[in-house]
Amino acid sequence: MKSFADAPIEIIDGDRGVNYPQKSDFFEDGYCLFLNTGNVTDKGFSFSSASFITAEKDSKLRKGKLKRGDIVLTTRGTVGNVAYYDASVPYENVRINSGMVILRVTSPEIFPYYLYLFLRSNLFKTQVLSHGSGSAQPQLPIGSLRNIVIPWHDKLRQNKIASVLSGLDSKIGLNNRINAELEAMAKTIYDYWFVQFDFSDRKGKPYKANGGKMVWSEELKREIPEGWESGTLSNIATLVRGVTYSARDIKDKNDKNIIPILRATNISGNVVDLQNMVYVPKEFVDEKQLLKQFDILITMSSGSMDHIGKNGFYYFDEKVGFGAFCAKIVAKENYRFYLYSYTQSNFMFTTIKNECLGTNINNLNGSLVNGFKLPIPPGDLIDKFNLKVDSVFNKIGINQKENQKLTEFRDWLLPMLMNGQIKIKEAEREMAMAAEPEVSYRKLKKL
Repeated sequence: MKSFADAPIEIIDGDRGVNYPQKSDFFEDGYCLFLNTGNVTDKGFSFSSASFITAEKDSKLRKGKLKRGDIVLTTRGTVGNVAYYDASVPYENVRINSGMVILRVTSPEIFPYYLYLFLRSNLFKTQVLSHGSGSAQPQLPIGSLRNIVIPWHDKLRQNKIASVLSGLDSKIGLNNRINAELEAMAKTIYDYWFVQFDFSDRKGKPYKANGGKMVWSEELKREIPEGWESGTLSNIATLVRGVTYSARDIKDKNDKNIIPILRATNISGNVVDLQNMVYVPKEFVDEKQLLKQFDILITMSSGSMDHIGKNGFYYFDEKVGFGAFCAKIVAKENYRFYLYSYTQSNFMFTTIKNECLGTNINNLNGSLVNGFKLPIPPGDLIDKFNLKVDSVFNKIGINQKENQKLTEFRDWLLPMLMNGQIKIKEAEREMAMAAEPEVSYRKLKKL
């Protein structure tokens, strides 16, 4: 074991001087990406929202600029999120904000990716809990970070551990890329049919482009195809708010009569995961506050404006509830794919940004969500849309379930390899079964 203070790891703070960017210095595009709290998640980088500064502003800042192979760690607010700045990140100029640090390897004694793996493990997170400070605003000071200890191995073993686990990460990444392409396919169909109104008419031609009759909707302030209705989200869905509980109500996952609870942090981009859930007594949870497949989980309250309204399909079979900062949207009849596509639209997020109230905590209220205005297509067209996209969304669900198992397997395997509880050869032998992570997990636990 080595402490960060003794290891060849440089801890680099951001520039917090007089030139630190103000709100007026940020733009939607530009020379240098300036990371915000939403960009560094517990799953790595996320660039669903991004702020940039100019080259001139960048030149005035001293510390805090990334180099390839650097690792970004959040040290204030949500402490312990980590992301790896490798060649896959599409930005050449990136700076951290004041709630982060850069960890930079300064010697070939340690692989940057090995350090990154450690920072994602419970070996690190357990130490963060003991070294962190602050209650209203949790923090991990640099002085405390220097006391973190990392399992120390020679380069050969580091490389083998990284190789084993990067195989799992590669499979997870591949599934994510496939899902992104499938989501884009579904969105293209949705836009073509329900935004441009060029679904196939009775002659098999694009409706609006071929002169299909349009009528003015006073409620929507736009034209819609003849025969469609003007409505709100409440006409085709039911909104259910989440479970209210306090920190003292949280139980150990091995207790009896408990229900796992998803929180707003379980929604990243448009993906709902089952990582880092909390557990509360069953009596806290009403039956309607349990999620079912193809329910939409949406963030109703968040400290970040970028996260408010983020939502995703719940694809899993597990019986879980969801916290009060979230809500579920349950589509009526056959509208689930249409409704989900609507909740992913630019229109809805623009509405949220214009209407959302709050300062430090941004809130969506139920009446606002229920009142979102949208065109309601006739049932036969919804049925045709479902036939088009059903296989797409089901494949996304299969990939998400596989990723959940692969992630659980990886996160269990990582500390076992680092502590030497499992030999590299044993892990490599079982990695051939990574497509069946539950089987590999069971077999390795017996070793």
